[in-house]
Amino acid sequence: MKVFKFDVDENYAKQHNEMVRDTRSLVASGVALFVISLAGAVAVWFFAPADSPWRTLGTVGLALFGVMMLIVGLLIPRSVGKTQSLYDAHPLAPAIITERVGTTITLTALVNKNVEPSLPPRWAITSRVFHPLPNTPDKVGTKVPVAAVGAQRTRDNQGQWETITPMPIAWGTPDVDVVDQARNFIPSDQWSRLERARKKKALLEESKNTVVEL
Repeated sequence: MKVFKFDVDENYAKQHNEMVRDTRSLVASGVALFVISLAGAVAVWFFAPADSPWRTLGTVGLALFGVMMLIVGLLIPRSVGKTQSLYDAHPLAPAIITERVGTTITLTALVNKNVEPSLPPRWAITSRVFHPLPNTPDKVGTKVPVAAVGAQRTRDNQGQWETITPMPIAWGTPDVDVVDQARNFIPSDQWSRLERARKKKALLEESKNTVVEL
């Protein structure tokens, strides 16, 4: 699996990339928890009995928790980086729409669990629920090129991704020609491997929100 290089439209990505939107939601949650914790600290200080040890413990504890949540929330965007850097850092992978329910679709991707790309691939599939993709038919069976974003590794197994999220190329650009190029850039044997996997219903069900080796 190789990285597919293209110019990401950052403003477009902010509107459509659900990973970016999730990051903004986490930032907002961090700020909200800070405000709530600070208000709680003030309330404890004024309403708890002056001779109660819980007055100091509660005030300091809530204030420190709020500050910690604020710091975490503000650091999240830095850890994620720009959308361009995400696409540039993670390999292109094939994905297929395997389910259409209401206003959502399920996207199933073929991914390589190995962190080191030079090693023989350790094939797996993962499925995620998203909103319909821009400029993309939402019918079951539609082929969708994605970047396979690895996010977690265990301490005992640093060489393999435990969590991989498919990030559609269509989230990064309104240019359908670029998306078509990415789709055609993926080797046919990878599409074939994914097609065989998606016919196994039990495997698809198991792969929802996790990574399942083939």
